[in-house]
Amino acid sequence: MAGRKQGASIGVGIALGAAIGTALGVATGNVGLWIGVGIAVGVVVGLLLGAGKADDGERTGDGSEQ
Repeated sequence: MAGRKQGASIGVGIALGAAIGTALGVATGNVGLWIGVGIAVGVVVGLLLGAGKADDGERTGDGSEQ
């Protein structure tokens, strides 16, 4: 279920990034640029938040367990 938790974190990051990007875009007069930047930053933040929620027994992908 770790993929579902990480997916939720990415979704939250994208939503917050888009909201902040929209606000910055309206303030600067360049909404198109700032929405894209906000979404990109939101994906990174979501991935970082999702990485912190890894379970102890989760597989690393190379066949070993953490």
